[in-house]
Amino acid sequence: MVWPSRMTDGSALDELVEEVDVEGNVIDVVTRRAMRAGRLRHRCTYVVVLTSDDEIVVHQRADWKEVYPSFWDVAFGGVCGVGEGWLASAERELAEEAGIVDVVLEPIGSVHHESEAGAVVGEAFVARSDAEATCPDGEVVAVERLPLSDLESWLDGRDVCADSRDGVLPLLDAYLQQGQSANSGI
Repeated sequence: MVWPSRMTDGSALDELVEEVDVEGNVIDVVTRRAMRAGRLRHRCTYVVVLTSDDEIVVHQRADWKEVYPSFWDVAFGGVCGVGEGWLASAERELAEEAGIVDVVLEPIGSVHHESEAGAVVGEAFVARSDAEATCPDGEVVAVERLPLSDLESWLDGRDVCADSRDGVLPLLDAYLQQGQSANSGI
């Protein structure tokens, strides 16, 4: 399935999103444009893809993205729709950005992040898959697989999305420390 890119024509800025408090409770429904302009806290999902060879799938965002253009990221994901559940949002974002479907998503924890780019309350997941990322919606322009053991050195010298770096990677590290091997379950 190919998803049209709503981001390049500006129509995504008119989409409705939920403004939330620090606990993730909805306090208002606003346009994405208003959310970005006001740096309003909103809900996001993050999906780390691990392969059976203990690799992590990383990607580079398109240069037209409204936040972190051309940055590298360790998690596929994005803003939740109004009323959209965490898992549904994560599955949708993984399908839109990576073209990966029909995989089990394991929750690994909550993300709370604030920066100059905005404020998010999120949920992070791990997907175990050897499927090739096809990037059908154009939000992703490059994909790499790298051994988990190389991740720390890979992060050095790259512009990486701060919410993923600061919020998702500690959750991934804790998940892996609990003995979850990337090659189990594929």
